[in-house]
Amino acid sequence: MNSDPGSFVLAQNENPVLFRPRMGNRHGLITGATGTGKTVTLQVLAENFSRLGVPVFLPDVKGDLSGLARPGTPSPAIDRRREMLGVADHPFEGYPLLFWDLFGRAGLPLRTTVSDMGPLLLSRLFDLNETQSGVLSVLFRMADDEGLLLLDLKDLRALLSFVQEKDTMKEVSARYGLVSAASLGAIQRALLTLEEQGGEHLFGEPMLRVADLLGNDDRGYGRINVLAADELIQRPRLYAAFLLWLLSELYENLPEVGDLDKPRLILCFDEAHLIFRDAPEALMEKVELVVRLIRSKGVGVYFITQNPADVPEVILGQLGNRVMHALRAFTPKDQKAVRAAAQTFRQNPRVDAEKVLTELEVGEALVSLLDPKGVPLPVERAWVLPPRSQIGPIPPEERRRIGALSPLASLYEEEVDRESAYEKLSRRVEASSPEPEALPPTPPKRPERAEPDPLPPRSERPPLRRGDTLLEAMAKSAMRAASSQLGRTLVRSVLGSLLGGSTRRF
Repeated sequence: MNSDPGSFVLAQNENPVLFRPRMGNRHGLITGATGTGKTVTLQVLAENFSRLGVPVFLPDVKGDLSGLARPGTPSPAIDRRREMLGVADHPFEGYPLLFWDLFGRAGLPLRTTVSDMGPLLLSRLFDLNETQSGVLSVLFRMADDEGLLLLDLKDLRALLSFVQEKDTMKEVSARYGLVSAASLGAIQRALLTLEEQGGEHLFGEPMLRVADLLGNDDRGYGRINVLAADELIQRPRLYAAFLLWLLSELYENLPEVGDLDKPRLILCFDEAHLIFRDAPEALMEKVELVVRLIRSKGVGVYFITQNPADVPEVILGQLGNRVMHALRAFTPKDQKAVRAAAQTFRQNPRVDAEKVLTELEVGEALVSLLDPKGVPLPVERAWVLPPRSQIGPIPPEERRRIGALSPLASLYEEEVDRESAYEKLSRRVEASSPEPEALPPTPPKRPERAEPDPLPPRSERPPLRRGDTLLEAMAKSAMRAASSQLGRTLVRSVLGSLLGGSTRRF
């Protein structure tokens, strides 16, 4: 039945629909309305790649994908599906999982640094306009020139406070371009909002090493990295910024390998519409470039969303493997979307894709995969095979047990706070602060009824003195540093070097 070596059956009708691992790095798309079977299809795809020894990274938006760790159990629904498709060899089994969580509660902490995130992704995370984004880029350039590492949010806050003093702002504007108090204030407010949403957990060290996403268990199965996203998805900009940063890190740090017999890693973007919604044109151009080029790094990118229209056409055209579950068409706009989705397939005279898209049952899909030459096959109406692992989540205590057994736990659990912009600026403030003046000796206590001495003449009184404020001291020290220190420039990650971020090699 499986005549193509290394391929696996993803779906089946009267014939098996084969997925060819050699085409896994040609990317893919899984779509369908809510409740049509997208999550189970993603689970089946992850299982098959894991059995081939290919690691997978996937966000768990609903909290269901932790069930991949446990073998499935027979059920009437699964038994009926297997009998209908004539599938006899379908053993239940669990897969090697590693749980990650940006907030560090349901898995290992996932961190990056402010410098590595870069000004463009950070601008989108902060929802800044074009002018404010330009000011943030100036701050990054200034930090590079001054040798100030921006690792976490307190470093960025210290830099903002440092630039806000009037004289310093003039100096920075003259050197790098206009910096206004209004733009700095907008960035500060966005920073405060991000902190209130728990965004500070994303920034810091140790930051994620992409090598730690790759790995196999003792059976040779690829590790499935599950990102706890049920809470993260409520902060869509943070969710999208992290996934785009991860995409850029993989592109920058993985070596070129060309077309392999199977991918090195599969990267899944669930709720993909959040990545592209309201994204500026400059960001979209770079994302399109990275998606096109990362194929040569052996990475397959798979977008999961409700409708193909959620993905920009320039990226949609690069997604060779497609599984489309039922779409709803209750309004003229919905009907137009269904018609457009059906036209993205290579047509099959035996399948009326536009009509079938609204009739598909749960677990049934229109499937078009790539042939051995990379050409899309005509669309087929087929049933996705049932998963071999558990459908639904595992208990929290089992999740914690799996996390505790990971050899990576000791590397990521404890946060490291090394010297960065905050510490350097604090030291400059201390060094530039004036020594407190010695107080005059306390006069002897006078008798209670003694008349007070008259005030001395104004000319003999000691002058009143006010120490420099924190901002004044920081500004003075910064101007001295700017004139004497050549600094260094940090090379950022791809949506960093391409978009503007900091360096860290694989």
